[in-house]
Amino acid sequence: MTPGSAPLADLWWLVSRAAGILALALISLSVLMGLAMAAKVIRAPRAKRIVLTLHEHVALTALAAIGVHGAALLGDRWLNPGLRGITVPFALTYRPLFTGLGIIAGYLALLLGPSFYLRRRIGARRWRRLHTLVAAAWLLSVVHTLGSGSDAKQLWLRALVALPAIPLAYLVTLRILRPGPGAKAAHVRQPGSAAAPRPPAREPLQQRA
Repeated sequence: MTPGSAPLADLWWLVSRAAGILALALISLSVLMGLAMAAKVIRAPRAKRIVLTLHEHVALTALAAIGVHGAALLGDRWLNPGLRGITVPFALTYRPLFTGLGIIAGYLALLLGPSFYLRRRIGARRWRRLHTLVAAAWLLSVVHTLGSGSDAKQLWLRALVALPAIPLAYLVTLRILRPGPGAKAAHVRQPGSAAAPRPPAREPLQQRA
């Protein structure tokens, strides 16, 4: 908020900042649920369906919050970013590095979120590899939040950023240590391995003495 300004004059900035913080919280929650499913922490079929549905809705709501976060800045007369400032990375004069990283994070989220509905066309294995970039989008959004926000030094915001970090690190480690379905199948039978010997064919009845 600009010094000495009335709250209503900074309404668009407040809306943008609130939407940005909400987007960060939702992205963190979405990544946590996605990693929990990938690491097979959630095993019960009913629980999987519930978490998958929540994961989908949380991700879509996060995309909407990101859109509001950027669009609301167009009404901020102090920042006055213009369309180029909120769409082109590093074009904004206000803290260009951190705002640019935030724009890149937004583009990654916009690319990866709807890819869920195209996973059959993309291919399950290729989609899973592409979806690992969600972690990069989360990390960039964290750097953007701490680097471009005027309230980055506030304890509550740092707590919002730090609290998901521990379970995220645990789930990432668990996911790496646990092989996926393809690895299990390869472990059962490696490509090019010798096939199990077939039992000898039975002799025709007329050849038996």
